[in-house]
Amino acid sequence: MFLRRFTGPLLSAAKESTGIVGLDVVPNAREVLIGLYDQTLKVVKDQIPEQAEYRRSVERITNYRLKVCQEEEEHDRIEQRIGCGQVEELIEQANDELELIPVMVESKPWEVPEGYKVEIIEDTEPIPAHIPQHLST
Repeated sequence: MFLRRFTGPLLSAAKESTGIVGLDVVPNAREVLIGLYDQTLKVVKDQIPEQAEYRRSVERITNYRLKVCQEEEEHDRIEQRIGCGQVEELIEQANDELELIPVMVESKPWEVPEGYKVEIIEDTEPIPAHIPQHLST
């Protein structure tokens, strides 16, 4: 345990390949991720309305991933706890999110255009017997 605590970060930096063509090893991935997650939280807070579900989702996911990166030193532990690939893939995901934010700001999917009407379609056909029905209590 003692040696693992001090040599763990060094051993994780010794990774030679991600095993994914075109995806290079990032020896300081933890620090890169922390920076990207901090940047994502700042940008989304500055540019997306607080009530937008997109903002809430991004903040929830990013805060969790940031917390994991702050708590764990070893790349393999970060990968295990987040469960969305190697740290290098997490870096790509974070960069992708940062690229998506301006697109979301421009398209404003949280806004409903003035005069927009939602068409409500009611199906009066009975539900077939083989389909389970959940009755509210």
